[in-house]
Amino acid sequence: MASLNVGNLGEFLREQRRTAQLSLRQLADAAGVSNPYLSQIERGLRKPSAEILQQLAKALRISAETLYVQAGILDERDREETEVRSVILADPSINERQKQVLLQIYESFRKENGLQTASDDASDTPDTGADVATPSN
Repeated sequence: MASLNVGNLGEFLREQRRTAQLSLRQLADAAGVSNPYLSQIERGLRKPSAEILQQLAKALRISAETLYVQAGILDERDREETEVRSVILADPSINERQKQVLLQIYESFRKENGLQTASDDASDTPDTGADVATPSN
Protein backbone atom coordinates (compact mmCIF):
# COMPACT_ATOMS: atom_id res chain seq x y z
CA MET A 1 0.00 0.00 0.00
CA ALA A 2 1.41 3.39 -1.01
CA SER A 3 1.98 6.06 1.60
CA LEU A 4 -0.49 8.96 1.58
CA ASN A 5 0.72 12.54 1.55
CA VAL A 6 0.21 13.38 5.23
CA GLY A 7 3.49 15.19 5.79
CA ASN A 8 5.41 14.06 8.79
CA LEU A 9 2.29 13.37 10.85
CA GLY A 10 3.05 9.69 11.41
CA GLU A 11 6.65 10.32 12.41
CA PHE A 12 5.58 13.20 14.64
CA LEU A 13 2.93 11.06 16.36
CA ARG A 14 5.39 8.24 16.91
CA GLU A 15 7.91 10.65 18.45
CA GLN A 16 5.25 12.20 20.71
CA ARG A 17 4.10 8.73 21.77
CA ARG A 18 7.66 7.66 22.60
CA THR A 19 8.31 10.90 24.47
CA ALA A 20 5.17 10.24 26.53
CA GLN A 21 6.52 6.71 27.11
CA LEU A 22 3.38 5.09 25.75
CA SER A 23 3.17 1.91 23.74
CA LEU A 24 1.14 1.89 20.55
CA ARG A 25 -1.54 -0.11 22.35
CA GLN A 26 -1.64 2.29 25.32
CA LEU A 27 -2.08 5.34 23.08
CA ALA A 28 -4.70 3.59 20.97
CA ASP A 29 -6.67 2.70 24.12
CA ALA A 30 -6.34 6.21 25.56
CA ALA A 31 -7.45 7.82 22.29
CA GLY A 32 -10.27 5.37 21.65
CA VAL A 33 -8.93 4.09 18.33
CA SER A 34 -7.89 0.61 17.28
CA ASN A 35 -4.28 -0.48 17.57
CA PRO A 36 -4.01 -1.37 13.83
CA TYR A 37 -5.54 1.99 12.81
CA LEU A 38 -3.04 3.93 14.93
CA SER A 39 -0.21 1.86 13.49
CA GLN A 40 -1.38 2.73 9.97
CA ILE A 41 -1.49 6.43 10.87
CA GLU A 42 2.07 6.29 12.22
CA ARG A 43 3.26 4.55 9.05
CA GLY A 44 1.56 7.14 6.84
CA LEU A 45 -0.96 4.70 5.39
CA ARG A 46 -4.04 6.44 6.79
CA LYS A 47 -5.03 10.08 7.07
CA PRO A 48 -7.00 10.58 10.29
CA SER A 49 -9.92 12.98 10.63
CA ALA A 50 -9.71 16.13 12.73
CA GLU A 51 -11.77 14.34 15.38
CA ILE A 52 -9.30 11.44 15.61
CA LEU A 53 -6.41 13.93 15.76
CA GLN A 54 -8.16 15.68 18.63
CA GLN A 55 -8.54 12.38 20.50
CA LEU A 56 -4.86 11.57 19.93
CA ALA A 57 -3.80 15.04 21.07
CA LYS A 58 -5.82 14.71 24.25
CA ALA A 59 -4.29 11.30 24.98
CA LEU A 60 -0.78 12.67 24.32
CA ARG A 61 -1.52 15.86 26.29
CA ILE A 62 -0.56 18.14 23.43
CA SER A 63 -2.64 20.72 21.57
CA ALA A 64 -4.85 19.44 18.79
CA GLU A 65 -3.71 22.43 16.72
CA THR A 66 -0.18 21.03 16.73
CA LEU A 67 -1.44 17.83 15.12
CA TYR A 68 -3.66 19.79 12.71
CA VAL A 69 -0.58 21.65 11.48
CA GLN A 70 1.36 18.40 11.09
CA ALA A 71 -1.56 16.90 9.13
CA GLY A 72 -1.85 19.96 6.90
CA ILE A 73 -5.34 20.80 8.16
CA LEU A 74 -4.25 24.07 9.75
CA ASP A 75 -1.67 26.59 8.62
CA GLU A 76 1.17 27.28 11.10
CA ARG A 77 0.29 30.97 11.51
CA ASP A 78 -3.38 30.08 12.01
CA ARG A 79 -2.34 27.73 14.80
CA GLU A 80 -0.91 30.57 16.87
CA GLU A 81 -4.13 32.55 16.65
CA THR A 82 -6.20 29.45 17.38
CA GLU A 83 -4.12 28.61 20.45
CA VAL A 84 -4.49 32.13 21.85
CA ARG A 85 -8.25 31.94 21.31
CA SER A 86 -8.43 28.48 22.93
CA VAL A 87 -6.54 29.61 26.02
CA ILE A 88 -8.78 32.65 26.47
CA LEU A 89 -11.97 30.64 25.99
CA ALA A 90 -10.80 27.89 28.36
CA ASP A 91 -9.88 30.24 31.23
CA PRO A 92 -12.34 29.52 34.08
CA SER A 93 -11.32 32.63 36.02
CA ILE A 94 -13.03 35.07 33.64
CA ASN A 95 -16.66 35.23 32.55
CA GLU A 96 -18.01 34.93 28.99
CA ARG A 97 -18.33 38.70 28.49
CA GLN A 98 -14.71 39.23 29.57
CA LYS A 99 -13.57 36.47 27.21
CA GLN A 100 -15.35 38.13 24.29
CA VAL A 101 -13.83 41.52 25.15
CA LEU A 102 -10.34 39.99 25.30
CA LEU A 103 -10.87 38.33 21.92
CA GLN A 104 -12.03 41.63 20.42
CA ILE A 105 -8.96 43.44 21.77
CA TYR A 106 -6.70 40.66 20.46
CA GLU A 107 -8.28 40.91 17.01
CA SER A 108 -7.94 44.70 16.96
CA PHE A 109 -4.22 44.46 17.76
CA ARG A 110 -3.73 41.86 15.00
CA LYS A 111 -5.54 44.10 12.51
CA GLU A 112 -3.47 47.10 13.63
CA ASN A 113 -0.34 45.06 12.93
CA GLY A 114 -1.60 44.03 9.50
CA LEU A 115 -2.46 40.42 10.34
CA GLN A 116 -5.66 38.78 9.19
CA THR A 117 -7.80 37.26 11.93
CA ALA A 118 -10.31 34.40 11.89
CA SER A 119 -13.17 36.89 11.99
CA ASP A 120 -11.72 38.60 8.89
CA ASP A 121 -11.92 35.25 7.09
CA ALA A 122 -15.58 35.00 8.08
CA SER A 123 -16.18 38.54 6.83
CA ASP A 124 -15.15 37.46 3.34
CA THR A 125 -18.66 36.04 3.06
CA PRO A 126 -21.49 38.37 2.02
CA ASP A 127 -22.81 40.62 4.78
CA THR A 128 -26.35 39.75 5.79
CA GLY A 129 -26.78 43.04 7.62
CA ALA A 130 -27.34 41.28 10.93
CA ASP A 131 -24.89 42.68 13.48
CA VAL A 132 -24.36 41.06 16.85
CA ALA A 133 -25.14 43.42 19.70
CA THR A 134 -22.39 44.02 22.22
CA PRO A 135 -23.56 43.27 25.78
CA SER A 136 -23.88 46.34 27.97
CA ASN A 137 -22.80 46.60 31.59
